[in-house]
Amino acid sequence: METGNAIKSGNASKAKWLIFVAIIAALILLPFYASEYGVMIFLLIMLYMALGQMWNLLGGYAGLVSLGQQIFIGIGAYAVAMITVVAGLHFVVGIILGGVISALFAWLISKPIFKMSGVYFTIGTWIVAQTLALIFSNLEFFRYAQGFNITVTYTMTQAQIYYMALACGVGAVVLVFVLLRSKLGLALMAIRDNPSAAEAMGVEVYKTKLKCFLISGFATGMIGAVFYMYLTYVTPFAVFSIDWTVAMTFLVIIGGMGTMEGPIVGAVIYVILRQYLYNFPGISMVILGAVAIIIIIVAPKGIMGSLQSKFGFEILSPRRKLSHFSKEMSK
Repeated sequence: METGNAIKSGNASKAKWLIFVAIIAALILLPFYASEYGVMIFLLIMLYMALGQMWNLLGGYAGLVSLGQQIFIGIGAYAVAMITVVAGLHFVVGIILGGVISALFAWLISKPIFKMSGVYFTIGTWIVAQTLALIFSNLEFFRYAQGFNITVTYTMTQAQIYYMALACGVGAVVLVFVLLRSKLGLALMAIRDNPSAAEAMGVEVYKTKLKCFLISGFATGMIGAVFYMYLTYVTPFAVFSIDWTVAMTFLVIIGGMGTMEGPIVGAVIYVILRQYLYNFPGISMVILGAVAIIIIIVAPKGIMGSLQSKFGFEILSPRRKLSHFSKEMSK
């Protein structure tokens, strides 16, 4: 009986990987068979999915609910703009530098921010983002509120930017999946569920949260740089706008906070809704809010969270077998 279950489990695992490979292949070939509008939709889905994964890593798994992830989007956007426009270097340097500076800034603000908890942490991150918007808009070095045109993107095709977005989307999913199946991932989920108990079991709460914060900041900075290569224009109050975190929060909550699949499903719904709501400019946010409320009422844990609770439906599970847990925690 156990042998039969093992065979079924192995077949299911192989089927999942085959489906995953087929989806990746279809996404890679997308610019060859889809319209420009279709490519643009998937480009946005990949970028929002990547941002959602990073916000979910903090809020859904580490219990660090942030309203300031736009900090790193702004840093990444300005990094790629200034590297390409002012320094005249390759945009790849700007994208990488955006991630590095974001991680350094995350480390810089970590001590005062981590002294706050709960809603105070949430508000604190938002205040930092607003402060950066004011600083950038008042410094000549950053061209005040005038901002930058990322002119290098004018010579790029939509397909080139799409492939960068695809790398961000798939890379974010793989990063979070691998991270959650590591010792750090186990510690993060332990802290989220019960910080006191986790600390009593030997988990270094501050160091674990810091590592998560730095990883999320680094990845979000790079994703922000790619996003603004698509948008082409950088201004302080746009890049540091809370609208970015509102979008991330919306898609993670409706998709399923604390699930791998949640940000993916949420990104698809969010992008499609936003495209449709362009027809209702005056009440688009009201409609978006109403959709969020309805989904929360029908599925309090989000779409994927509710499916997992009721039916055990899970595609990308961060959980491992008991033997794996024991080996990892004993290291």
